[in-house]
Amino acid sequence: MTFEIAGLAAAVAAAAEDDGYNVAFTPSDGVLVVLGFTMVLTFMALIMTRRLTPMVALILVPTVFGLFAGAGLGLGDMVIDAIGKMAPTAALLMFAIMYFGIMIDVGLFDPLIRLITRVLRDDPAKVVLGTAILAGAVSLDGDGSTTFIITTSAMLPIYLRLGMSPVVLTCVAGLMNGTLNIVPWGGPTVRAATALSLQPTDIFVPMLPSLATGLVISLAFAWFLGLGERKRLAGVVDTSKLETGAREGLLSGPRIFRGAEAKPGAAATLRTGNVVTVRGGRGVPAAALVDSADTAMADTMLDPQRATLRPKLIWFNLALTVAVMVLLVLDLFPLPYVFMVGAAVALMVNFPKLKAQADEIVAHAPSIVGVVSMVLAAGVLVGVLNGTGMVTAMASWITGVIPDAMGPYLAVITGVLSIPFTFFMSNDAFYFGILPVLAESASHFGIAPVEMARASITGQPVHLQSPLVPAILLLVSLANVNLGDHHKKVLWRATLVSLAMLAVGVLIGSIPFAG
Repeated sequence: MTFEIAGLAAAVAAAAEDDGYNVAFTPSDGVLVVLGFTMVLTFMALIMTRRLTPMVALILVPTVFGLFAGAGLGLGDMVIDAIGKMAPTAALLMFAIMYFGIMIDVGLFDPLIRLITRVLRDDPAKVVLGTAILAGAVSLDGDGSTTFIITTSAMLPIYLRLGMSPVVLTCVAGLMNGTLNIVPWGGPTVRAATALSLQPTDIFVPMLPSLATGLVISLAFAWFLGLGERKRLAGVVDTSKLETGAREGLLSGPRIFRGAEAKPGAAATLRTGNVVTVRGGRGVPAAALVDSADTAMADTMLDPQRATLRPKLIWFNLALTVAVMVLLVLDLFPLPYVFMVGAAVALMVNFPKLKAQADEIVAHAPSIVGVVSMVLAAGVLVGVLNGTGMVTAMASWITGVIPDAMGPYLAVITGVLSIPFTFFMSNDAFYFGILPVLAESASHFGIAPVEMARASITGQPVHLQSPLVPAILLLVSLANVNLGDHHKKVLWRATLVSLAMLAVGVLIGSIPFAG
């Protein structure tokens, strides 16, 4: 191989700045590699087996491994630095949740929900496919948070009304958004273009067949998930044999009773703060509980008589929401500030009395605390990974173990590596720290930088499911879904989508199989 492994490792290491933390000692790169991978695997195992909540795991696991990595007294500075960088994201999610929660409470989305219900009727398969199409359409704006807020606001009440699993919603929305994350105005393509001094369109346009394949596979997954929900809900189940309990959500809150598991009068709490009722009965199919003559919200999970409804202000609220969306697209102001002002105006106009404003804020506190605490807790993991040098060591090790004979296949290798790399680290770390090194190495084998960039974006369907991505934390929080449950359902599907996109890129020649 015409490049030296030692030089490659040194180049990757040079991508990380020395922040001057007060570390107790500096372990070898080999030790950091073992600690880094063990830390990530331990975190994933704990949340997927429900040993710890994601927030607790994000705090305690990196703290323990950071101490083993020699962070010492510098551990606090590492974490605080990372949290400081995440503060704007936490503010954005806090006020975005509040704003859209207010809009749900005042009834802005009720007409949309009624329309979707009429179009999709009560077929779970069509509902899930409709969720995928809606998430895909909104994902074209390139912003995951906006996509998940709109999709969840429109579809979650329908899922709860029909007794469908909210995990299906998060899985489908996450798949569609991750697949479309490679659009040229999205983050990864721009980062890859910037890192390698390329034009985003040169990367994206040849990847259109791969994108189309990924979307088709994601829609197929959505359809089969919907068929599974249709089959699950179609049977007649004697609910007298089922015990009422509490299903653990993101914050171990009240269960959302689903399908035949619901007993008559069982209560559930929608994340808007409105307490509603799930209806069920002994020996009655779930579909039979739907009143076909109902054209209002009486049979949905949103109480049609809730005190927060403001039907006379629907046009004002619609205009305000459109204005917020336009400002998001134009990027004239920082996004957290846009949602701050939007939430303040929405509260002032819809709830002019001080006590009503306070009640509305308190109603959304569980959702806000859940997602903001997760984002800030993720700062511990990011701080330890970066501050101790684990990320650099892990990248150096993986790029360094590539054998000489595999050099001509670096484009495909990069595509495969992008799946775990972008899941375990930020896009910035991968595209600015690792991709340039791999691209320089690949140039010795006749592989162009633009081809490496195309391969590097195929891992985005998996990247979007990472706990380091604030948007996915927002999604599971809004849907009241445990992050581990989401990962169980989505990760293998997202991996297949990524590999299929890579394979199509190779078949059509946009990604070379050999230099």
